[in-house]
Amino acid sequence: MQKYQLKLDLQYFAGEKTEKATPKKRQEARKKGQVAKSMELPSAFIFLFSFLFLYLFSSFFSNRVQQFFIVPLTEFMQWEITIDNVMIILAELLNSMLIFMLPLLILSMIFGFLANYVQIGFLFTGEPLKMKLSKLNPIEGAKRIFSLRAAVEFLKSILKVSIIGSVAFLILWNERMDIFSLSSNSLEYMLSYTANLTVVLGILIGFILIVIAVFDYMYQKYDFEKQQRMSKQDIKDEYKKTEGDPLIKSKIKEKQRQMAMQRMMQEIPNADVVITNPTHYAVVIKYDADKMQAPLVIAKGTDYVALKIKEKAKEHKVVTMENKLLARALYQQVEIGESIPNELFQAVAEVLAYVYKLKKRI
Repeated sequence: MQKYQLKLDLQYFAGEKTEKATPKKRQEARKKGQVAKSMELPSAFIFLFSFLFLYLFSSFFSNRVQQFFIVPLTEFMQWEITIDNVMIILAELLNSMLIFMLPLLILSMIFGFLANYVQIGFLFTGEPLKMKLSKLNPIEGAKRIFSLRAAVEFLKSILKVSIIGSVAFLILWNERMDIFSLSSNSLEYMLSYTANLTVVLGILIGFILIVIAVFDYMYQKYDFEKQQRMSKQDIKDEYKKTEGDPLIKSKIKEKQRQMAMQRMMQEIPNADVVITNPTHYAVVIKYDADKMQAPLVIAKGTDYVALKIKEKAKEHKVVTMENKLLARALYQQVEIGESIPNELFQAVAEVLAYVYKLKKRI
């Protein structure tokens, strides 16, 4: 019973998502558009810098607003009402509105892009736009509505409205005497005062929204990291998919060794000499003075492989010589297909010279 309980505990901990997401999972999530991102930050950037822009270029916007009302009331009112004149008036009004709104639209696009780029860098994917039938599932929809994330979003909205409402109320309450006395002032002063108060209020609220958005981004990043966590079993499964099943990989490597062994054995009949240890090491040497600058090691092996090399050499009447030190040095320093190094060249040359003399006698 205790062993069974221990097994269940191990399975539970193996399935518990306690590990950080791997780079592969992060990359796959990013391709799907799943990133740590606050929707509050772009709107806060746009809101704040739009009001800052209005404040810095207030004279330009003030003149444009005045012209928008003055020209129709002083000039267009005197025109005869015809289809052509109405089209001209509409075109002029639309042109004035475009000149007034275009800088704000361009500014909004720039800072909206920058706010997203600061959070996630450059990312273009159409994956979130794909239709998924799972989103139509009412049960899953209910889970999302009553989830912890939805509750946090609701509390965040309540907090944002409360803070902004309180700040706006305090500012307006502080200006209440001036606001009440506006009726006794000129229309120009009323418009100027209202515009200035609105811009100042907008800048202050914009800074508050930026602060809230920064905290929201920190929460979104924490929540995203939590959602991306993996269990130890998930990491193992991902490794198997990426690197391949260890059992299959071992079989592939074994097959590769067998094929390499076959190719190596096929080269032995063309060799000049096999240098042995005599039982633990066997190194096969081949040399063609017309094609090679130095002798080559075409095969080598230890223990069982060395035994097979010697059997193959004996079968094809390749000379076998015992030289313990040279065989060990060649095996350790030279790979198959490599030339003999300079420090061993003299010793190998002496062996080859002896082999050539032996062949001439035969």
